[in-house]
Parts: sequence; structure tokens; C-alpha cells
Amino acid sequence: GFKTCVFTNNWVDDSGGRLFTATLMTLLRRHFDLVIESCRLRAQKPDPEIYTHALDVLQAKPQEV
Repeated sequence: GFKTCVFTNNWVDDSGGRLFTATLMTLLRRHFDLVIESCRLRAQKPDPEIYTHALDVLQAKPQEV
């Protein structure tokens, strides 16, 4: 089958709405093999580092995605 991944350019949410953000991220993780949050990786789209990280974790080659 296919492996799935989500990239999100998000930030550490210390606002009053952080529970909503945390809930959303939890829901996403249930449906995808990998969820990459830019705030945790300290790289954002379109930085190549975020894509390289995903390829490494998914053990995939660029031509396969």
C-alpha cells in the first residue's frame, strides 16, 4: 500500500486555542503514517530539509513520492 504524510507549517501554540490545535494534530495522526510539524523540526515548507526528513522517515526516494 501507500504511505501517507502531512506537512504542516505550524508553530508552538501557547494561545487559548491550543487545545483545538492539539486535538486536530491528534486526529491527523490517526489517519496518516507521518505528520511533520514545522515547529518540531524547525524547518518550514519550502525548505528542502522538511522534505528530506519525510523521505528518510518514510524510507522513500524522491521519485517514489
